[in-house]
Amino acid sequence: MNCTASCLADLGLTPTHLMQLAFSAFAAVLFIQSGLDKVFNWTSEKNFYKAHFGKSILKGSVFLLMPVITLVELSAGLLSAAGFFQVLLTGSTGIGTLGMLCAVAGLTMLFFGQRVAKDYKGAAVLVPYFLMAAGGLYVFLLY
Repeated sequence: MNCTASCLADLGLTPTHLMQLAFSAFAAVLFIQSGLDKVFNWTSEKNFYKAHFGKSILKGSVFLLMPVITLVELSAGLLSAAGFFQVLLTGSTGIGTLGMLCAVAGLTMLFFGQRVAKDYKGAAVLVPYFLMAAGGLYVFLLY
């Protein structure tokens, strides 16, 4: 079946809803996986961060920063997943907007850490993810 704009309208979905669903799904996968990876591999992640930030001003803060970024990532992922279903089932966007806000905040934190650690390649890798999250926030807020 060729689904046109009228087909989407029959389902109660607009092109904006489809964009919100796409951004939410992507952010949910990205951040739930990343957050759970930290939870299930806590010791190896902590050791990585200690080494990564060993020569920076953040070296003594890993014990505090790791739980914060883990909670922000899990919040971004879980809120994005819940936001996906909120948009799909009701067309409302409140939860998805919160998910995108957490995503933007988490990526900004990660970017800051990479720059402070002078890992410029690692920081550069985060830019497309940030643009995705900022684009998602835009779509959630403006439409």
